[in-house]
Amino acid sequence: MNRCIIQGRFIFLITIIFFLQHYSSIVFAQPEKSLSEKSESSEKRYERAILWGERFYQLHLNTLALKQFDKAHKIKPGAYFPTYRSNQLKIKLHQPKNTNLGFMVFDFNKPGILISALILVILFSFTSMVTALTIVLVNRNHMILAEKRKQHLREEYQTMLVNFLFAKDINEELIQKIRRIASTNINRRILIDQMIDLSITLTGLEKERLKELYLALKLDQDSNKKALAKKWHIKAKGFRELAFMNIHSANSEIINCLSSKNDVLRMEAQFAMVRLNPDNSFGFLDFLQKRFTLWEQLNVYETITFHHLELPNFEKWLQSDNDSVVMFSLRMISVFKQISAYNSMLSLLEHTNPEIRNQTIQVFGNLKIIESLPHLKRIYKNETYSNCMTIVSAMGKMPDNSMLSFLKLVLDKEDDVQLQIEAAKAINKMGEEGSVALTKLLNSDYKNYQIIIKHVLDKRIS
Repeated sequence: MNRCIIQGRFIFLITIIFFLQHYSSIVFAQPEKSLSEKSESSEKRYERAILWGERFYQLHLNTLALKQFDKAHKIKPGAYFPTYRSNQLKIKLHQPKNTNLGFMVFDFNKPGILISALILVILFSFTSMVTALTIVLVNRNHMILAEKRKQHLREEYQTMLVNFLFAKDINEELIQKIRRIASTNINRRILIDQMIDLSITLTGLEKERLKELYLALKLDQDSNKKALAKKWHIKAKGFRELAFMNIHSANSEIINCLSSKNDVLRMEAQFAMVRLNPDNSFGFLDFLQKRFTLWEQLNVYETITFHHLELPNFEKWLQSDNDSVVMFSLRMISVFKQISAYNSMLSLLEHTNPEIRNQTIQVFGNLKIIESLPHLKRIYKNETYSNCMTIVSAMGKMPDNSMLSFLKLVLDKEDDVQLQIEAAKAINKMGEEGSVALTKLLNSDYKNYQIIIKHVLDKRIS
């Protein structure tokens, strides 16, 4: 599409140039003196001079018009009209006729200069356009060739790396061949990327052999330079390379970046620390000061599940000063069912952050820790509306008849319909005793919540 636009502009400029040349040849063409003209009568030459003079006069080309009328006056000195027009034009020429456009001044009595300037501008624009088009095309062809070369190198490296990894003995000749090819920075970058891609799927002996090759080719030096770079995207790439190849030389720099303001760099540092510390994969949580975003938490969780990392006891981070770390620990306790953290979680019911209290209540419900029910009942009165909803919902997940009176009280005293529905659902999950209690309430005229109870008891609605 860009090529069509450029071609359209080119045709447009050629049309303008042709028009200007054609126009100038018509307007400014002087009648050439030929043998036939010399033989013409003075009357015809007079009429021709008057005709051209009037043409120039109508086009406001006063200088050229004056020349023609002077010519007619010489042919017929006594003629009135040429003399009248000449005097009229001389008066006009002595008046200021310049038109100012900012800092540019054009004299329309000398249109040749203006048209020449316009032609120069058009030629300059055309030359610039052709130059730009040439640069774009050359650059595009260069990029296509470079990409083809990179693709060829990727395929060649993949073949050599697979042959190296799955050979029975270490092939020194193959190592030297790889070293020769990876003699330039671009080739080394491509090789590193291919090795990183391979390391994701490798385990055991093959992974160790890949790391040995990485060190033998001194590619770890390239990754360390990236890790210490000032630009964040280069630094992040260095962290990832070191993490996948399990090289610990830049751990101190990675730890420093755990508090980076850059979200991507901080996330890469977290990912690297998880990979580089198999014995303490989540030690980075001790250093984390910035907010641990949901996206970062999801990436860490995927790393745990994909690489089957050894799980720590997340209970030790429940008292962290970073609320986002506490929230993450509660989610991990819920996902990995670390019920042993119950006592530490119980203290979080008094936490100043209502979101942490809410998450703690959800964990109690998800893990069905019945021992927490009295504590949930105790805090209900002073909790926020959202937390009250979560408490009633958690009681529904772990039905216990000891909470029947409390839930009936919620159904009876609360004015919020959603709370009443959640309480009725929780009662209904208590089995036969809960169904009997709801039936009695349905037949009671004490309070008009029959619609809510009918809604809950309707088996068609689940």
